[in-house]
Amino acid sequence: MSFPVKAVVFDWAGTMIDFGCMAPVHALVEMFAAEGLEITPAQARADMGKAKLDHLRALLAAPAVAARWNGLKGAPVSEDDIQRLYRNLVPAMTRAAARSSLLIPGAAQVAAELRALGVKIGSGTGYTREMMADILPAAAGQGYAPDVVVCAGETPSGRPAPLMTWKALVELDAWPARACIKVDDAPVGIEEGRLAGCWTVGLSASGNGVGLDREDFLALSPEARAEKIGHAMRELKAAGADFIIEDVSQLMPVVHEIARRIS
Repeated sequence: MSFPVKAVVFDWAGTMIDFGCMAPVHALVEMFAAEGLEITPAQARADMGKAKLDHLRALLAAPAVAARWNGLKGAPVSEDDIQRLYRNLVPAMTRAAARSSLLIPGAAQVAAELRALGVKIGSGTGYTREMMADILPAAAGQGYAPDVVVCAGETPSGRPAPLMTWKALVELDAWPARACIKVDDAPVGIEEGRLAGCWTVGLSASGNGVGLDREDFLALSPEARAEKIGHAMRELKAAGADFIIEDVSQLMPVVHEIARRIS
């Protein structure tokens, strides 16, 4: 008999690579600093998981950022401004992503265990194909190469629309969606998976919800760590996560539990 779970679709940053989802923050802070506008890491993280153009639009629409832009530039942000900033963001994101392509511990082993069960592996990301150019070979060199990679801009709508997950499942020939799993660290990615009809697994410690690289995360006191994880868990649960674990290394027991429930 075939394994009841047909496919797992993983996010990238904060899920399989880049513990803490640091690259987009560094790129956004760098790009805005070049404009003479300081943004905080918290502001950069507010809409994490969306396609980067959508992320940029949402950030500039935030009242505090919009007011500071208006004060600096003497006019509200325009569509021309957004497009120019995005053109500057793409190379900044590409550089930052290339520096943050280290696999999260356990990611390659989980992928290997899924393949041993006959489970297909897909992926989706808020990064464009250009931003992923250095990440894909770096991840493959560390033992992780999903069967399908769907990037921002390759579907008519980005997250929270379910289209990237659906595109991955179509290319994997994996169905029905209720026999597939979406794994993500961001609430918008969990919403994507839920709308796609998949089981959803949120990652509370390794991603945007905590927002610390692995070294800084491990340096936290147990109390501070629990507080930050608890906050991330509440956000993921509110987005509709069926299961919540700290990081991808803890995924396989959940996969087997979902398989049991499907059966």
